[in-house]
Amino acid sequence: MKGCYAGMKSYGKKVWLIPDAFYSSVSNGSQKSHESVCVINTGKEDAKIRLTLLFEDREAMGGFTSECKSSRTHHIRMDKQVSESGKGVPQDVPYAILAESDVPIVVQYSRLDTSQAEMALMTTIAYTED
Repeated sequence: MKGCYAGMKSYGKKVWLIPDAFYSSVSNGSQKSHESVCVINTGKEDAKIRLTLLFEDREAMGGFTSECKSSRTHHIRMDKQVSESGKGVPQDVPYAILAESDVPIVVQYSRLDTSQAEMALMTTIAYTED
């Protein structure tokens, strides 16, 4: 790596949990409701990220992948995700997200709800433990 970030420390963990996700099919027309898994990778290697969706009343859905380049951020838009089997994220169903990376990353979750004229933005840091 070049420049002033050559000595940047690698921060984060490899496993993250987001308990409250919801991809709404309702939008107000000016902006589409959506959610993002927001990632920062301060390490020297690109992060290969696997997402697994967990539900209350159905089997887990895996096969969603993404990448966050070294010393970069990446917003994984869940409305644009397609699994290896060709399935998208289901709408109007509460679910949780298990994010697993091959290198340490930091994960935040954001949701833009435009189902009403008064849009709402929610964000939270994901959960991890040692």
